[in-house]
Amino acid sequence: MDAGLINGVLFLDLKKAFDTANHKILLSKLGCYGIRGLALSWFQSYLSNRKQICKVNNSLSTFQNITCGIPQGSNLGPLLFTIYINDLPNSLEITEPAMFADDTSLTATGESSFEIEYKLGVEIQNVKTWLDANKLTLNEEKTEYMLIGSGKRLKQIRNDPISKIRDHIIKRVYKKKVLGLEIDDKLQWTKHVEKQTKKISCSIAMLRK
Repeated sequence: MDAGLINGVLFLDLKKAFDTANHKILLSKLGCYGIRGLALSWFQSYLSNRKQICKVNNSLSTFQNITCGIPQGSNLGPLLFTIYINDLPNSLEITEPAMFADDTSLTATGESSFEIEYKLGVEIQNVKTWLDANKLTLNEEKTEYMLIGSGKRLKQIRNDPISKIRDHIIKRVYKKKVLGLEIDDKLQWTKHVEKQTKKISCSIAMLRK
């Protein structure tokens, strides 16, 4: 941005990411990271023989085996999912990934919106290939992108880059909440500061009562 370039950020959204992680793939990846023998057997035991039941009003379903998904509600859940997706960057050619649990974004830098369109288009296909191999699904409706740059550079963009997932056109956004931060396409932080100021003011008012 300081160099006068445009940054295209693709915000990936995975469908039920924690619930659809494949156990066999996860155990295989744990083995690749050096977890073997008794330790790997412990993880296999931790993931297996889990059951679930569904209740609607006063009716209960029969117990069903859970064959995929990472148990949530413990410190181990996010760690296992991080291990599961840790090799996603190996599938990328051009962009820089930023990953935190199931929040993943890809950043491409270019001189023009056409260059951004090309780079994001290439990486979307790479991500799709990786997701298919790892039995995860991209939520096409919630996957979005943002062009970040100076006000002058953004005004020079006549047409939005057209990035697609199959036949679905990815939506361009001008502001986005990422890990608790409200960012906009000029990185001005105004909205985030206003929101946090309002929260603090409300908290102070409650303390005074």
